[in-house]
Amino acid sequence: MYNKNIALIGAGRAGMIHARNFINKVPGLVLTAISDPSEEAAIKACNELGVAKCYQDYRQVLDDDTISAVIIVSPTKFHCEIAVEAAKAGKHILCEKPMAINEDECRRMINAAKENNVFLQIGFMRRFDSGFVAAKQALDDGVIGDVVLVKSLTRGPSTPKEWMYDISKSNGPLAEVNSHDIDTLHWFTGSEFEHIYAIAGNYRCPDAKEKYPDFYDNVILSGLFKNGMQGVIDGAQGVGYGYDARVEILGSDGVIYIGNTNENGMTYANRSGLKNRMFIKSWTGLFTQAYLAEDRAFAESVLEGKPPLVTGEDGLNAVRVVNAGNQSIKEKRIVRLT
Repeated sequence: MYNKNIALIGAGRAGMIHARNFINKVPGLVLTAISDPSEEAAIKACNELGVAKCYQDYRQVLDDDTISAVIIVSPTKFHCEIAVEAAKAGKHILCEKPMAINEDECRRMINAAKENNVFLQIGFMRRFDSGFVAAKQALDDGVIGDVVLVKSLTRGPSTPKEWMYDISKSNGPLAEVNSHDIDTLHWFTGSEFEHIYAIAGNYRCPDAKEKYPDFYDNVILSGLFKNGMQGVIDGAQGVGYGYDARVEILGSDGVIYIGNTNENGMTYANRSGLKNRMFIKSWTGLFTQAYLAEDRAFAESVLEGKPPLVTGEDGLNAVRVVNAGNQSIKEKRIVRLT
């Protein structure tokens, strides 16, 4: 089997995680081009990784017939445009979450991929994390009986960038932070939400309150799934103490916990009784192996013609819940999903 080429569109933190994987850790797919609208970011990424083709316009990537696939890691509002054009150019697509801004954009992406016979995989890397995979197997094996409730939380340490304050452009923390949690609930329940209710507030970003009164940095979403299971999501930005991602699955006959908050395996105590351990500071370290497994799975799809494990329909489902959650927050009511 011969190698094929892949290009990165968007050289930010998440993009560079994928880029470093495709340089030498993913058999069969080789990173040969990087595009970013920031000339400085594009050049820096290419220099670090020894990539020769360096572009500011993603269309230059799509015009390159030697490239078989692209990784889209741009701001969410550009995902649909880039993905549709990539599909028309015959490129397979690994698109980071959130998939898009609304359901219509998701459908356009899905249809473009189908019409042009290319694969579309969405970047829900937690489905490739060893702990999450083991939990799913345990659920399938019935070790805790029937699933009753799935609770998932993600809390990020850093203050959002200003463009994220505009909910109309970013879809808020439910999209930027909690898309993974929504997909986790979907995956573990094997169902979709019937209805949800969400509450939110701005507790840590005073600079956003005047210009962006709808912005929230803390959110709780709860709901009922069509199969009768229950779900709860807890999301936050700017918490400061570290990156926090945990899941609890309550069954009719037991419970499963997922999530490691330790930066390393060391805990210390001294004679005063003080105990301490290092909390994980960034998602980039917590899910390193999951990103690699995700990228390798995408390579298998491209090279072997295997349908992706995480599809556009999975991405659409998460976007649908994000939009319903934002509607629930704004209108202070339960929202039913149709």
